[in-house]
Amino acid sequence: MQLRYNYRVYPNPAQRAALAKAFGCARVVFNDGLRVRQEAHAAGLPYVKDGELQKQVVTVAKRTDERAWLGEVSSVVLVQSLRDLHTAYRNFFSSLTGKRRGPKVAAPRFKSKKDRRQSIRLTANGFSFRGNGRLYVAKVGELRVRWSRPLPAPPTSVTITSDAAECYWASFVVEVAPEVLPEAGADTGIDLGLRHFAVLSDGSKIDIPRFFRRAEKKLKRMRKSLDRKVQGSRNRAKARKRIARQHARVANQRRDWHHKLSTRIIRENQAVYVETLPVGGMGRTWLAKSVYDAGWAAFVGMLEYKAAKHGRTFVKVDRAFPSSQLCSVCGHRDGPKPLDVREWTCGRCGSVHDRDHNAGKNVLFEGRRIVAAGQAETRNALPSAGKTRAKAVAQRVEAGSRREGLATRTGVLVP
Repeated sequence: MQLRYNYRVYPNPAQRAALAKAFGCARVVFNDGLRVRQEAHAAGLPYVKDGELQKQVVTVAKRTDERAWLGEVSSVVLVQSLRDLHTAYRNFFSSLTGKRRGPKVAAPRFKSKKDRRQSIRLTANGFSFRGNGRLYVAKVGELRVRWSRPLPAPPTSVTITSDAAECYWASFVVEVAPEVLPEAGADTGIDLGLRHFAVLSDGSKIDIPRFFRRAEKKLKRMRKSLDRKVQGSRNRAKARKRIARQHARVANQRRDWHHKLSTRIIRENQAVYVETLPVGGMGRTWLAKSVYDAGWAAFVGMLEYKAAKHGRTFVKVDRAFPSSQLCSVCGHRDGPKPLDVREWTCGRCGSVHDRDHNAGKNVLFEGRRIVAAGQAETRNALPSAGKTRAKAVAQRVEAGSRREGLATRTGVLVP
């Protein structure tokens, strides 16, 4: 299975300039390739193949005065940028034909130099490790890396990223072997919500830390300070960077908490069942700020890949399942209830239910039923159970294709 390992890098001023040049060249090649394909489509010509496209926007373009500066960066960066364009088109066409599950993927769009997040990707022939612990990147130099932990295996690629806070990161894709944990004797169903982040089927309730809510007052003061600065001034740039760093701090706190909680749940349970939620739809309501502060999608993604890595069973229960309407004792469906109803009594057997705890138990029962029926999309049981483990693949966030509506970034996969 493939995982991503993320490390902070500290380029010096010259290396920052070289990386900025590489970011710009990769962006220009991506946009040139997209423009060539759009013009061919508008003219009714056949789809431009990858080899022909690379010849036009890289090989031939380097010989012209207008694009001669493309030769100042590594050719690996340019080729990988066109691969990102190919992936974006493939995702778009697969979404149109229904082969790709999930929300519809929009057509590739031009990249902007005003985007705060810039990235390049290099394969194994574009980077190497030095004996002094530094990362050598072709035509950039040796980057100082903060190795927070060792890499478990030689990486197949690296992505260098600059974010809104002007921090630089190196993300390595590594092929690792599954680390099957000792068999646990329990399984659990998880009901996600806003009153409590998660309620487990055993009655455990996990509160929401609300990292963004806690930082909101500070962010409000910082935004007021930004509004007072003159457009284009250095003080405004400094204020913008301070806000970006505060947002990054909130995101890091949330991600760290998600990792610790997901790891504990995976270690304690042999099977984990969780109900999917319509995050995109809820993000268009008055609950939007609380929904995105909770970060359900990132948490469920962590549960999924950690289950695959450690030999656990992970099943998503469809959002249409009426977990809050069913009595977990007799199975009677009592009908929908408003959100302010936290406890209710079954009209058939008279059992009194906590809304979230009852939903967690129903998710557990439905998850067991799905596994027993062989309908689970992701089944990661131990080899002794005679089931197959799903392959977890490192997520790519630099492919250039964007989802329609609010774009979400799916964090780095860290065990």
